[in-house]
Amino acid sequence: MTTKELSLYHLIRPAEGIEIKDAPVIFMFHGYGSNEEDLFSFAYELPEHCIVISARAPYTLMPNAYAWYAINFDDVEGKWSDNEQAKKSRDLIMAFIEEACEGYGLNRNKINLLGFSQGSILSYAVALSYPEKISNVIALSGYINQDLIAGIPTDKDLSGLSVYASHGSADQVIPVEWARRTPKILNELGVAHTYEEFPVGHGVAPQNFYSLLKWLNLHN
Repeated sequence: MTTKELSLYHLIRPAEGIEIKDAPVIFMFHGYGSNEEDLFSFAYELPEHCIVISARAPYTLMPNAYAWYAINFDDVEGKWSDNEQAKKSRDLIMAFIEEACEGYGLNRNKINLLGFSQGSILSYAVALSYPEKISNVIALSGYINQDLIAGIPTDKDLSGLSVYASHGSADQVIPVEWARRTPKILNELGVAHTYEEFPVGHGVAPQNFYSLLKWLNLHN
């Protein structure tokens, strides 16, 4: 599977034992200050029958460090996000997914989003804004920024969407209290979900990975 020139630079791990047009697709979105190689480091541990595509965020912070939107860590009220920039990245991600589906002949009926931290926040935003396009979300160490999903028509059908969310109970970057709002929000939206916490900081513990892997296999 040859990498194509699309709007976002990306890495690909092909599926095994299944036609491209039938394979589920996992799109990966890294966190602030990271790059496409971060999550892709465990791509070969994900289900073999899935295609994995890891995208690089559009804003350069420094060599090999990218962001989906700006964060002002010195803001007096804590971490302030540039929501307008985040909305642009949300729509850019959706456009990239469409490009990839067209360019590679992917299965549009089985699109999974796997995000970490900032990439997780945007995975929620993409899926809740375009639920007809997305099947599953794996949201690691993130939260639902409701400013990014404001304006969703109340008649949108979210019943086809499923979410696996996890967070470290000792997360020093994104407070676990923010993530704990997730089940309530998803319940109100009628979205099927699993929420788990692990005794770690801002990262993915081994037991967390095994749990998300089990969930991913059940949903693909």
